[in-house]
Amino acid sequence: MAKLLYKLNGVPEDEADDIRELLDQHGIEFYETSAGRWQISVAAIWIRHNEDYPQAKTLLDLYQEKRFQEARADYLQRIADGTAESFWQRLQREPLRVLIYILAVAFIVYLTVVPFIQWAMH
Repeated sequence: MAKLLYKLNGVPEDEADDIRELLDQHGIEFYETSAGRWQISVAAIWIRHNEDYPQAKTLLDLYQEKRFQEARADYLQRIADGTAESFWQRLQREPLRVLIYILAVAFIVYLTVVPFIQWAMH
């Protein structure tokens, strides 16, 4: 029976390709499901044989740790080089988007806090 290994919704294509290649290199049989026409299904990589799952999961965990370390090193390098985008640079580049995000956060905080304030006043 097949077992879900990795959901692909929102995953960059290069990462999905790396995972496919990793499974192929280790001879682990898998198949993929798509999100479908209306993007409501689960796009995922499934392991065909349950006995292959532990090895596939270990390989995936190692791959993700390596990818994380590489991304972190790249980010730290960009900070050291002064090329990492700061909040103020993002605000200058996309003021409307930043404003919308700030308003959305403020609205969520408002919805969360107001009931407690009203409750405390009564």
